[in-house]
Amino acid sequence: MSDPTEGVFQVAIVTVSDRSYRREREDRGGPAVAAIVKAAGFQIVSQQIVPDEPHVIESTLRSLVAMHIPLILTTGGTGFGPRDVTPEATRRVITREVPGLAEEMRRQGIARNRHAILSRAVSGICETSLLVNLPGSPTGAVESLEAIIGTFAHALSVLTRPAFHHDA
Repeated sequence: MSDPTEGVFQVAIVTVSDRSYRREREDRGGPAVAAIVKAAGFQIVSQQIVPDEPHVIESTLRSLVAMHIPLILTTGGTGFGPRDVTPEATRRVITREVPGLAEEMRRQGIARNRHAILSRAVSGICETSLLVNLPGSPTGAVESLEAIIGTFAHALSVLTRPAFHHDA
């Protein structure tokens, strides 16, 4: 768990790709995302590759939430392919959507690639974790992350702040 007073938040990165999982293709998206996250001062505590299987994606995300990792980033599985199911698995985990993050990634992405509007990425909250889907292409993942990473410190500070309860 991260200590918000230290200003360093823990991050998990999950690459969703059948081919990378089977080691038929090098994972370039996960390492590209990791480089951006590290440069921004976040601490990567988990980096893994999973297949495009809804139940595997969902159980991986739930496991990371249970570990109280404040920021969970996925890369891959947000397109139109029949096995692109990351948004659906993410929606089964999150309890509150944060649509502005995905909207901003698409908005800024369109300036560089008109197909960015086709991204089905979602973002949301589960307990004290923020989950964000990024595209699978390394370029798309980096550009999308750069569009929103400046909001993470504030969002995570609020999300991980102990709740204040007062008696009525």
